[in-house]
Amino acid sequence: MKFSISRENFLKPLQLVSGAVERRHTLPILANVLIRVSANKLWLTGTDLEVELISSQELDGDFTEGEITVPAKKLVDICKSLRDESTVEFSIDGTKALIKSGRSRYTLSTLPAEDYPNLEDWEGEVEFEIAQKDLKRLIDSTHFAMAQQDVRYYLNGMSLETDENVIRAVATDGHRLALSKITCEHPLAANKQVIIPRKGVHEVLRLISDEEQLLKVKLGGNHIRIHSTDFIFTSKLVDGRFPDYRRVLPKDGDKFISANRNDLKDSLARASILSNEKFRGVRINLNATELTITANNPEQEEAVEVVDVEYGGDPLEIGFNVAYMIDVMNALHSEQVRISLGDSNSSALIEDPDNDESLYVVMPMRL
Repeated sequence: MKFSISRENFLKPLQLVSGAVERRHTLPILANVLIRVSANKLWLTGTDLEVELISSQELDGDFTEGEITVPAKKLVDICKSLRDESTVEFSIDGTKALIKSGRSRYTLSTLPAEDYPNLEDWEGEVEFEIAQKDLKRLIDSTHFAMAQQDVRYYLNGMSLETDENVIRAVATDGHRLALSKITCEHPLAANKQVIIPRKGVHEVLRLISDEEQLLKVKLGGNHIRIHSTDFIFTSKLVDGRFPDYRRVLPKDGDKFISANRNDLKDSLARASILSNEKFRGVRINLNATELTITANNPEQEEAVEVVDVEYGGDPLEIGFNVAYMIDVMNALHSEQVRISLGDSNSSALIEDPDNDESLYVVMPMRL
C-alpha cells in the first residue's frame, strides 16, 4: 500500500477521526487509526468501541490499494509538524509504515488492519435529515445538563426523540433539566427515543458547525449514525430507559419573574465568587421590583446583588445552585428571561418569553 497526499488534505481527516481514538486504551490497536486506500480514496477510521468516526479524502497522485493501522497520536503530531503545503508520501515496508516529506523521514510501527474492530452494519429504524446548525443548537441548548458518572447510567447522556414532526433533545442530572425541540416541515416516519452517551454527544458537537449543510441521521436499536460530506459518525446508544421528563415539568407555577437575561446572568456570576465552593448555593429574595441574590461561604464572606425585575407575586425566598442558574442563562440567547415559580420548595421553570423551543427546570436548594 502506498499513496501521496498534501499535508493539509491528510491532516484534516486525520484530526477529525482521532477524536474517537481511545486515549486510555485496554487494547493496543485502539490507539491506532485504520488507513485504507481503495477506489481513488483514502479512508481513515478511529474508534474506541463506543464511538466510530470515518473520514475520506480523494487521492490525485499514484497509489496502491491496501490497509494498515498506525499509532494515531504520533501520526497526527508528525503531520502537524510538517511544513505547510508540503507533500506526504506514505508506504508500507514489511511491518513498518514509512512517511516521507521533503528531506524528512519517519518510520512507525503498525498492527494488521484485520485486527481493527469495526461497528457491525445495522439497519436504521428511523431516518431523517437535519441542518448542521439546527442539530448544533439542539445539543448546545441541552448537553450541559447531562449527568457525569452517575450510577443511573441512563442520565449520563442525552435523549434524542422523534415525535411526529418534532425532534426533541432532553438532558437531566436529576437536579436540573434542559429541553429543546425543532419542528420539521414533514412528518417523521416513526416515533423513537434513544440515549446518546456523553462522549458521543461531545464528539458530535466537535464535528458540526453553524452551517446549513444537511446531515442524514439514522437511529437504530443500538446505534446512531450521522452522515456528512466530511465524515460518518457512529455511536453505540445507552441501553436504558430515559426518565419521563414530562412529569418533571412544573405545572403549578403562579408566580412569574421577568428580568433582563444579561443583567441576571452577570449578577449571578458575581455572587457565585463568594458562594460555598462545595454546595454552590445562593439565596434569592423577591419583591415586586427587585430580586436580591445573597451568597455566603464558610469564611463568613458575603456577596449581595440586586437586579431589577417585574414580579407580581407575594414576597418569596428560595435557594438555588448558582452554577445551574448560570448554565441556563448562557444557554438562552434572548434579551429577556421568564422564570415561573410555585413556592419556595418548588422547581423553577426558566424560558425565553418569546420562544418556546427551549425550556429549563432547576430544582431548589435548602440553605
